[in-house]
Amino acid sequence: MRGTLTHLVRLLLASVACMLGAAVLTYLVDPLQLFRPSREAFYSDDTRVQNAGLIRSQSFDTAFIGTSLAIHFRQSDIDRVLGVHSLKLAMTGSNSRQQCFVLEQAIDRGARRVIWEMDDFIFVDAADIEADPYLSVDLYRRTAKGIASYLFSAEMAKESLFALLRSVPPLREPLSRAAPYLPVKFALADVDDIYALPRDFDLPRDYNAKKTLASFAYITAPSRSRFLGEGYGYDAMVRHFEQDAVGLITRHPDVTFDIYFPPYSILQFVAMRDASPETLKIVADLTAVIAQRLTKLPNVRLHDFRAIKAVTHDLGNYGDVIHHSPVVDAMVLRWLATGEYRVDPNKPTAPLDELRTQVEAYRVER
Repeated sequence: MRGTLTHLVRLLLASVACMLGAAVLTYLVDPLQLFRPSREAFYSDDTRVQNAGLIRSQSFDTAFIGTSLAIHFRQSDIDRVLGVHSLKLAMTGSNSRQQCFVLEQAIDRGARRVIWEMDDFIFVDAADIEADPYLSVDLYRRTAKGIASYLFSAEMAKESLFALLRSVPPLREPLSRAAPYLPVKFALADVDDIYALPRDFDLPRDYNAKKTLASFAYITAPSRSRFLGEGYGYDAMVRHFEQDAVGLITRHPDVTFDIYFPPYSILQFVAMRDASPETLKIVADLTAVIAQRLTKLPNVRLHDFRAIKAVTHDLGNYGDVIHHSPVVDAMVLRWLATGEYRVDPNKPTAPLDELRTQVEAYRVER
């Protein structure tokens, strides 16, 4: 009995020593750069986690945020076209609660301008940020709980060990080449590559009319068309817009907000017209409220790219009914720089009225 107890104590002490050793390793290597910037940094496509470190470790004056519609932009392109020093914080599938929280952290760290890709779906009803299972507010706030979850994470210990091995000169090059194929998250050597497409990607293969029409057929099929309106509720969406967007903007009158409605393909709205007209009405009514509200705020410039027929009717620009190609990314940056499609505060719903006319008139060529 006494020998068994001794073995248990030794096992417990060994376990504690391993945990403390892993925590010390993570603290010293700091793969997320939560405590200090690193010259040997590598980055992850897990943006909900990675953004917490980027906000702490990078220097920037502009925060760029959105959903998957903004995820493939490169910081270097944003900086070059808009003349800013940006930090891309886009998160696929993110909602307005998450975006508002992350932007608040970026503004607290010095962002004086925000470029915000804003689409209707981000305002769907979802968990309060404090209870969000997909984004750790404690990690961003660096509370004791957040720091402990970081330091005592087995996954972060693994990432730290790999980073340590990669810092050994003879191993750096082969491990860096192998990283994208290994079970490690922090594999990107350049912050510019976070969730960006490879520079040699195949544009005609990934973005073409055939894929866009196939996506339209898929989402309008009777067995799936109900999903077009999933999560859409007018009252809840207006409430989240007021809380998350207007609330953030009015709390920071010294920050300039460039907000834009992205150039969905016309088929996104035609799909709603044909298969879920009640959803189309919610989208139109919601974005009318957004346009009228935002154009009255002195620190907001609203841009609406949804009715640019030369782009949105060219189905070759899309990989499905909403996600546009990097060619259109470049157009978006140019439009933001020139203000060509900035919404007139005296006619806030004019672009929406034009979009409605286009949607009513459009006929799908199958």
